[in-house]
Amino acid sequence: MARALGEDLVQPAELQDDSSSLGSDSELSGPGPYRQADRYGFIGGSSAEPGPGHPPADLIRQREMKWVEMTSHWEKTMSRRYKKVKIQCRKGIPSSLRARCWPLLCGAQVCQNNSPRTYQELAEAPGDPQWMETIGRDLHRQFPLHEMFVSPQGHGQQGLLQVLKAYTLYRPEQGYCQAQGPVAAVLLMHLPPEEAFWCLVQICEVYLPGYYGPHMEAVRLDAEVFMALLRRLLPRVHKHLQQVGVGPLLYLPEWFLCLFTRSLPFPTVLRIWDAFLSEGVRVLFRVGLTLVRLALGTAEQRTACPGLLETLGALRAIPPAQLQEDVFMLQVHSVTLSERDLQRELRVQLTQLPKSLPGPPPQPQARLSGAQAIFEFQQLAGAQGSAKPELPQIVVQPPEEPRPPRRKPQTRGKTFHGLLTRARGPPIEGAPRSHRGSASFLDTRF
Repeated sequence: MARALGEDLVQPAELQDDSSSLGSDSELSGPGPYRQADRYGFIGGSSAEPGPGHPPADLIRQREMKWVEMTSHWEKTMSRRYKKVKIQCRKGIPSSLRARCWPLLCGAQVCQNNSPRTYQELAEAPGDPQWMETIGRDLHRQFPLHEMFVSPQGHGQQGLLQVLKAYTLYRPEQGYCQAQGPVAAVLLMHLPPEEAFWCLVQICEVYLPGYYGPHMEAVRLDAEVFMALLRRLLPRVHKHLQQVGVGPLLYLPEWFLCLFTRSLPFPTVLRIWDAFLSEGVRVLFRVGLTLVRLALGTAEQRTACPGLLETLGALRAIPPAQLQEDVFMLQVHSVTLSERDLQRELRVQLTQLPKSLPGPPPQPQARLSGAQAIFEFQQLAGAQGSAKPELPQIVVQPPEEPRPPRRKPQTRGKTFHGLLTRARGPPIEGAPRSHRGSASFLDTRF
């Protein structure tokens, strides 16, 4: 089922044919304007120059300085000023610092430091022939118009092959899912292969555990949660989707599994990733709810989609002006969905899942809610690993034998000094002292 859902993700028409010439050397010999890449590296893209909504250079420099300061003292920042980190992530991480910030946010930097030789050993080891063949067929599908991935022998496709192969060796029980390809490709656009590998590990195992496994049980659970949230927040849209027979598994896996890399403009995708790595999976739910509202939020839009095909088409044909990064992310962050609401709905839907589903039951408790939870988890694991607390030992001692009660000495009519001297032995030699004298307590001999 995992392979079916992963491989049935809706691809653009030019990506559905394995024999497509996209990414071949013939493209590089075309006319000059076609070979020009935009500021994100896409050949012939429309983002060569900053648009009207792009922040000015002075504001970008200010944000860069803030991120340099925060990342220079990362532990202190996450311990005391995480709210500032979240706000800056919502504004967007500067492009020049994503390579520095993403591994810190997702905890990949700590994983890499704890296992410095792991990726090198995995990259040098031979891969499973089954997975290597499947990965090799998918390499040219991942952003074929990006300058990193146009050539089969280029560093982009070869690095993607190594990262995906390393993950199949790192988690052989999960193997490879086609949806991991675009996620790893976006990471490689910003990071070296080793850092991209550890970020992919964190996304697959900490942010979205159970998404890329053999049965994709977590995707099914989140699909039910999404429909429950849609019924509560957008009841008319939910009713329309039920009437035309559009279930969440027809569109949600493409969004969530690929982290919207196949569905939205690339600048908006990067902004979503900034918030996702900071706040966790609830950002994906907010983005999904926003897309459904933009596509089917009005009565006119729903009337224009009387059937299943029209409704799915509307979900994939939202006007680009409404997906501009600043405008779109402002709507995303305005969705009233907290982590507590999400966890409550997860528990409700988990109890309603049929027991006949293949594979193990989903374990949403294994999913950490963003950068702060990951930081605290790694700090706790590091403290326990460096200095393991000793377990207290319970020592049972036998009860002491009862002692005879002490007899109170008879001191009536006797001096304390005289009693002690008679009990110890012969009297102390020296000049006799008068009991009525003025000797201090320090002069009394015991």
